[in-house]
Amino acid sequence: MPATPLTTTYVAKPWGRTDLPEGFGPVAGRDRIGELWFDAPQGRALPLLVKYIFTSEKLSIQVHPDDAQARAKGLPGGKSECWYILDAQPGATLGIGTVRPLDDTALRAAALDGSIEGLIDWKPVKPGDFFYIPAGTVHAIGAGVTLVEVQQNNDITYRLYDYGRPRALHLDEGVRVSRAEPYPLPNRNVAPGQALRLLTEGDAPFTLDMIAWDAGSAVTLPPTMLWFIPLSGAGLVDGKPWQGGECWLLEDNPTITIAKPTTGFMAWQANI
Repeated sequence: MPATPLTTTYVAKPWGRTDLPEGFGPVAGRDRIGELWFDAPQGRALPLLVKYIFTSEKLSIQVHPDDAQARAKGLPGGKSECWYILDAQPGATLGIGTVRPLDDTALRAAALDGSIEGLIDWKPVKPGDFFYIPAGTVHAIGAGVTLVEVQQNNDITYRLYDYGRPRALHLDEGVRVSRAEPYPLPNRNVAPGQALRLLTEGDAPFTLDMIAWDAGSAVTLPPTMLWFIPLSGAGLVDGKPWQGGECWLLEDNPTITIAKPTTGFMAWQANI
């Protein structure tokens, strides 16, 4: 199929929300929804995963292994990811890297006594901020944030600290794969309406472009597997209607027609 709408799945989290932003629909029951996943068609294992994340509390301080580290443990691959901030309440922050380098002994001790929370570099954020989080980066998402995440589709997270929540920690594995050091990449703010490359394969395990298309245009896509992530807009792809807030898997050179001005993202991984 050249164009497949991905299925949305709401995922409850202890740090999630019962009041999702407009456009994401009411939450059934009393679950605190933390994530909206765009799932692969049945029977397919895709290399990338797209999510929306909604927070009312801080996520755990965590880390992910890279491909080599994960495969050494018999896992299919590691997990690098990126975040684009859609909304942030006053005072909202993301924890990315540490304020100073920590060796394994210091990192473990800080995770055990809770002082790691004060050693994370909590960065104030606003809409349009973009961060790439390479595997090995110690990180956490703070409260009051709505973001879209594109990640390698490997469910492998090592929690280092969870603020006393009754969930398992993974100190041995997490310390082993962590680079507990200041985040080396510059802060970037990218307002919607721009067309530019945010991530390039070689610097990251996948490529990510921000798109900005005018109404009335038509875009023919290259012959590779693509994730089309419109934040706004509407149109047709392969004769099927799409709109902002969805995510589509595109293959075999489909053409997208634009009925309403469109902003969003296109992601792909070249080695598929």
